Amino acid sequence: MPTAPLTVLVTRRVDPAHHASFLRWLNTGTALAACHPGFLGCGTFAPPAGSHDWQIVFRFHDQASLEHWQSSPDRLAWLAEGAALVHAGEARCATGLDSWFAASPPPRWKQAVVIWMAFFPVSLAVNAWLGDALARLPLLTRVLLMSMALTPLMVFVLVPLLTRLLRPWLDTAPDVRLRV
Repeated sequence: MPTAPLTVLVTRRVDPAHHASFLRWLNTGTALAACHPGFLGCGTFAPPAGSHDWQIVFRFHDQASLEHWQSSPDRLAWLAEGAALVHAGEARCATGLDSWFAASPPPRWKQAVVIWMAFFPVSLAVNAWLGDALARLPLLTRVLLMSMALTPLMVFVLVPLLTRLLRPWLDTAPDVRLRV
């Protein structure tokens, strides 16, 4: 059974005077991680106005790849090198549905509402549009075809779009910071 890729969501608080040094340090770390098997990529989001918290997203093929990177001498030396550049941070791993939501995921009921808001109208529209044609097929075939068509649309388009649009509602949890 294949394992799900892991997304590591990292927040680092950086003094504005050190932004350029921080970005050079982060680029070095990304290059180091890229040399490790299972590293899938990294993205960086600058802090919004009034904040000093940078968001970094690392992707790994599986848990073993992440653990290999986390315990590597390269990473440990890199973290020690950048210790003076970052003041605080938090890190969290996400797989599956959790990676659609913020670093501090909303309650499960809110996640369910967002997924339902994506699924219901599309399912209704597809049934209205193709219902007569699909009605002639056996139930198992109909459900198989519908799920094959709708799942990628939900996963790659609709749920990510809705989580962006509903971000203010989803991000109502208290801000929790851990030292990382």
